[in-house]
Amino acid sequence: MSNIEPHPTEQRVCEADAPGPEHGTELLEPREVPLGGPRAMLVHRALPGRNRRMVGAWCFADVYGPADVSTGPGMQVPPHPHIGLQTVSWLVQGTVHHLDGLGSDQVVRPGQLNLMTAGNGIAHSERTPEHAPDLLQGAQLWVALPGHDRRGPARFEHHDDLPGFSLPGARVTVIMGELGGHRSPARTHTPLVGAEVVIEAGSTVTLPVRPGFEHGLLPLDAPVRAHGHRVVPGSLLYLGTGRDHIEFHATERTHLLVIGGEPFAEDLVMWWNFVGRDHDEIVRARADWEEQREGHDRGEGFRFDPVRADGGAALPAPDLPNARLRARPRHRGA
Repeated sequence: MSNIEPHPTEQRVCEADAPGPEHGTELLEPREVPLGGPRAMLVHRALPGRNRRMVGAWCFADVYGPADVSTGPGMQVPPHPHIGLQTVSWLVQGTVHHLDGLGSDQVVRPGQLNLMTAGNGIAHSERTPEHAPDLLQGAQLWVALPGHDRRGPARFEHHDDLPGFSLPGARVTVIMGELGGHRSPARTHTPLVGAEVVIEAGSTVTLPVRPGFEHGLLPLDAPVRAHGHRVVPGSLLYLGTGRDHIEFHATERTHLLVIGGEPFAEDLVMWWNFVGRDHDEIVRARADWEEQREGHDRGEGFRFDPVRADGGAALPAPDLPNARLRARPRHRGA
């Protein structure tokens, strides 16, 4: 399934007279990617992009739906591993069932946060549950863990009472970090922010932000205009540091994610579901997953505890490339 708008009418706001893109901005166009195995649902992935790989510590952004899951399997992502990152699951419509090797068993719903910290290693699955609502729409994002925390223990958090505040024409929910004097209870490891802004149709919204952060805007269900760009759902508008506010306009009611943080200082190797620092680390994680996926153990205990409650076959790791993986900076020009 693809990222389908139910009423795909093109909206233009004085295109001929609109100002051009502002300095320090960059529009990242998404690519369509199958999510999971042979029953894959399609998602739109804007981050990492070809030239820009991160916004603060945010290193991955998938947007999906609204997709009709009433006549198909919906999201069916079998057990798979992660290292060195946090997964941030956020829904606009529908439900997703999370299971992991820690024994966590949690259905996430719109307005709630599922936050999984992989640390040195964790396995989980994500599936559309039985009797789910007909439409599924949302996003999953990853946050890279800094060096001093990336080999720590795995954790899972669920937050169903997140702080928020109102602005003229919009309602803001603080998902991660702090914004507008409101702080999320979710655990973070670097200075960052993640928020949902629900914009009313025809509104221009001014959102105060920290000048030391770089930011990204990610519309989920309708285009917005911001800082000289028209940003369609699934695309990500990068905004560099030095801004004390972000301004955007929506002709239709829309959900927009705002992500940001201090520029991440460490170069990363991102391959499959792993975030590491060098080739050998990725090779070791892949080997550990493959051995443990097949039920083998070197006597050191499981790095990726099995997702026993799922019952489905775990995803095999893809083959490594012939060349050594290289650590890369947050953007190509760094």
